[in-house]
Amino acid sequence: MKKNMGSADRIVRVLIAAVVAVLYFSNVITGTIGIVLLALAVIFLLTSLVSFCPIYAIFGMRTCPR
Repeated sequence: MKKNMGSADRIVRVLIAAVVAVLYFSNVITGTIGIVLLALAVIFLLTSLVSFCPIYAIFGMRTCPR
């Protein structure tokens, strides 16, 4: 897997994941939408940790310098 995510993209994804997690665990977002958003937050966190986004690869996008 070649990296296709830049540092700014990774930071934004981690911040979004943190905000969603805080909102979920403080019961601001609940129910099915809460679970879906929490799953999306986990995916954002995992993709930012490995610096690879499969959707970027499908569309041939890169946010990291070559």
